Parts: sequence; structure tokens; C-alpha cells
Amino acid sequence: MNYLTPLEVNDLTVAYGRLAALYSITFQIPRGKLVGIVGPNGAGKSSLIKAIMGLIPIHSGNIKIFGLPLKKALRHIGYVPQKESVDWDFPVNVFDVVMMGRYGHLGLFKQPSATDREIVNQALKKVHMEQFANRHISELSGGQQQRIFLARALAQESDLYFLDEPFAGVDAATEHAIIEVLSELKQNEKTLLVVHHDLTTAPVYFNYLILLNKQLIAYGPTEEVFTLDNLQKAYEGKLNTFSFKNKSYLADFGNSK
Repeated sequence: MNYLTPLEVNDLTVAYGRLAALYSITFQIPRGKLVGIVGPNGAGKSSLIKAIMGLIPIHSGNIKIFGLPLKKALRHIGYVPQKESVDWDFPVNVFDVVMMGRYGHLGLFKQPSATDREIVNQALKKVHMEQFANRHISELSGGQQQRIFLARALAQESDLYFLDEPFAGVDAATEHAIIEVLSELKQNEKTLLVVHHDLTTAPVYFNYLILLNKQLIAYGPTEEVFTLDNLQKAYEGKLNTFSFKNKSYLADFGNSK
């Protein structure tokens, strides 16, 4: 499975009624890349990963995951949703949430094994949340909640990961912990697509970028995509400049941190 292209998106169009959220998106993701999906508000960043995962319908186009249609590749996918999409009052503890990541491996009606429990424990350790295993999820801070959903994705032991704004509303320590885990996954030849808003960290965190504004503005290695020309096209001139590593870059006006 690993030698196949992790993700191929061909001529993807997504529409809500008569309003196009994305149109004619085509790209391929090589194995072992940490890919940031960036663009202005309303650019279709979250719609892109939701369409790829079959969470919203597509108008046209096709998607292959390791050469397979989505339904045949689900066990190879890990997903971290936006925190706002989760019911945090649901009566479940941290350990059980992370164990949900093992369900695709368990099969119907099978009980978790000692191996499954160890995988969950290791996932919690990687995000520094093992001491919260028995804590109800409603008692966690926003950063802790995000770490738990990252641990659930890790427990899936997937080959391709989608993360929808994992850094939104978290503290600096949590952001650092998340990027450490993502970098380790990349080094282990996993492929990750991350919806991201902060252009000041995009060239640091990601070695590939997808730059969107309803259509694909640019895609490829970060040093090729993250240019003044491309960002001006994507953000339609609504940018301010800042200095980063002795270079002049652009920050999203109104979203820069």
C-alpha cells in the first residue's frame, strides 16, 4: 500500500446549491509529505478535506486514496476534526475517545485486546495526556481536547491523515506538541494534510503547501508555493507584509498572529 500515491484529486468541484465552494481542483500528494492547506477565509480549505473524505457530496471529479476509491481505503485514513464540530458533553472519558481510533481494526462486535489498549496508551503518551485517561472530555481545556483527538488519529495507525485547523485556539505548548507529532509521522513516511490559517508559521511547519481560493492557486514544495505572487493571487491583495527569517513574506490581513 505504501508504494502507491497516497492521494490523487482529479478535477474536483464542490457546490452548495448554485454556489461553488471549490472548482476544478487537481493535485497529487507524494508519500511522506506534511502538507499545509492555506488560503483566505471562505477559500474552501475545510470543504476540500471533507469532500476528499466523503463527508460532503462532490459535484464532479474523482478521488483515489492509495489507488483505491474512498470506501475501500477508509482504514488507511486518520482524521482530526475541528473542535467546534464535536459534542464535548457526550458522556465518555479520554481513554474511550482514543480507543475509537481502533474500531476500524477491531471489526464488528470485537472487544479491544491488550494490544489495542497498549496502542491507545502509547498514543496518549505521545500527546502528553496519559494522566488524563480517565477524565471526562468535558473537563478538558481546548488545547487538551485537541490533543485527545490527535491521539485518536494516532491510534488508528493510518497512512494518510487529515487535520482540520488543529492549531486553532490552542496554547503555544499544545501547538508545539502537535507539530512535533506531525513531524514524527512525516519522518515515518506518513502523509498529512493540515488546514492552517497562520501564514507566519506555514513555511516553518510544512514542506508542501496547497494554496486555495476556491480554485487551486498553487501546489508543491513550500519554497515554490509561498511566494509574493501566489499569495497576492490567493488573498486578492488583502495582505500586510512582515519580516520572517530575513525575508519579506506576507501575512493574512486580519488573521496573522
